[in-house]
Amino acid sequence: MSTNAANGQPAVNARDRIGSGPWYGPKGAKIASNVSELHGDTLEAARLGNNLSKATAFTEKGDGVKGFGDMPNQHDILTGSKPDGTAYDDGMDHTCQNWTSSSMGTAQLGHFDRTGGGNTSWNSAHPSRGCSQDNLVSTGGAGLLYCFATN
Repeated sequence: MSTNAANGQPAVNARDRIGSGPWYGPKGAKIASNVSELHGDTLEAARLGNNLSKATAFTEKGDGVKGFGDMPNQHDILTGSKPDGTAYDDGMDHTCQNWTSSSMGTAQLGHFDRTGGGNTSWNSAHPSRGCSQDNLVSTGGAGLLYCFATN
């Protein structure tokens, strides 16, 4: 997850903290080979794409996540990032006060199933309605996030 610049500290880009890849899902499916492929940095990388989808995304318990077409749709994931995995630099709050507030700001959300929001970005589809659990649910999520590990 990216963070906004605050208290004299620079913003933190999620893509700079996740290693260089490759990444695999919890059941062994390859998600992406490298950072460029994960985020679609170039037209070629975007065509290769990543393999993050409803078939490869699971909860920490190994269950599938409810996506577009399921009830309830919970495809929103908390990222705070632009499509390229970098933090916003527009002075607006895209991270619910750097992930510390449930009442102030908004969160930039992605769609794990890459469906809806006017694009196919897994990490930057639209903002939330707010930072409370109710606002995250009403936007189309459940307050979920994704973790990347280098090993």
